[in-house]
Amino acid sequence: MLFDTHAHLNADQFSEDLQEVIERAKEVGVSKLVVVGFDRPTITKAIELVETYDFMYASIGWHPVDAIDMKDEDLEWIEDLASHPKVVALGEMGLDYYWDKSPKDIQKEVFRKQIALAKRVKLPIVIHNRDATQDIVDILREENAQEVGGIMHCFSGSPETAKECVDMNFYISLGGPVTFKNAKKPKEVAEQIPLDRLLIETDCPYLAPHPNRGKRNEPSYVKLVAEEIAHLKGISYEEVARVTTENAKKVFGIN
Repeated sequence: MLFDTHAHLNADQFSEDLQEVIERAKEVGVSKLVVVGFDRPTITKAIELVETYDFMYASIGWHPVDAIDMKDEDLEWIEDLASHPKVVALGEMGLDYYWDKSPKDIQKEVFRKQIALAKRVKLPIVIHNRDATQDIVDILREENAQEVGGIMHCFSGSPETAKECVDMNFYISLGGPVTFKNAKKPKEVAEQIPLDRLLIETDCPYLAPHPNRGKRNEPSYVKLVAEEIAHLKGISYEEVARVTTENAKKVFGIN
């Protein structure tokens, strides 16, 4: 039993062979996954998918790269959709200082607005962070985001930062990079953070784990992430699969 907590099956990369991708996921034991929408087209597609497939759930939000494009009506639309029975989180939201499309002050404003929305609708949040760790931690603290908690998606920071986030009621989600040979920080995080605060994800179609690095990622590869965490922690694969699935159900409020 595996739970892929962050998948973009709503991406164009899956338009040709989605059913085969789903079958491969089920064959390795993926029993649940969350499809993430981060703008109007991907949110619309995410809702379509979760209404079609029982084992899929949705997280919806506005990506920081596109913060400059977000209008008040977009936020209102997300708030309306938040009551959908299969919407289990808001996001991915956060800050991205790598891509230079949206000014930092606008990203921060949109991030804060989405945290406030999550508190209104009482849903956890899914955090995207690229080259913006300190500002993210500061904003989560200033906005009392621990009230809703959530997930540090595809976490790439230090074990110290991971512990700060855990203290603020966040789970640490690890994906393909934990399997990369030279990925020192994700491996340290996997070793040091208690299993009951870890989640696994693919972020497919991006960041495929070793030995598929550079290829299109897909939910079945989440098994490789679980196997690597088991190896790093010196525990069984079955234990990692079981506990990370329990953690995901807990954070997303899925029975």
